[in-house]
Amino acid sequence: MGKTVKKQRPVNLDLQTIQFPVTAIASILHRVSGVIMFIAIGILLWILGLSLSSAEGYIQATAIMDSFIVKFIMWGILTALAYHAIGGIRHMLMDFGYLDETLAVGKLSANVTFVITIVLSILAGVLVW
Repeated sequence: MGKTVKKQRPVNLDLQTIQFPVTAIASILHRVSGVIMFIAIGILLWILGLSLSSAEGYIQATAIMDSFIVKFIMWGILTALAYHAIGGIRHMLMDFGYLDETLAVGKLSANVTFVITIVLSILAGVLVW
């Protein structure tokens, strides 16, 4: 019979005191944007199918797209798509050796990804509205 050893480790459960590095935030957001896009595929295919079903379906799809909440959702989907695409390009540049895999380059490329996404998000907002 083996003895169990209880490890005394410090546990920090106060989530307000935990600060993630920018590289971790970029990684988490990349995963979140992928999930958003996966869910968005169903919404986008439904609207596309409705618009292509008939002339009346097209009118219904147009009416749906005129709603503020739907425009806001479309803006969110486009923003998630932009972030995921830019983050994917960032990862490919690292994988192919065009960007060094150092902490400094990781931080800089994550910040550049955020800035490019903000610009593309603003452009998506102009496109949607």
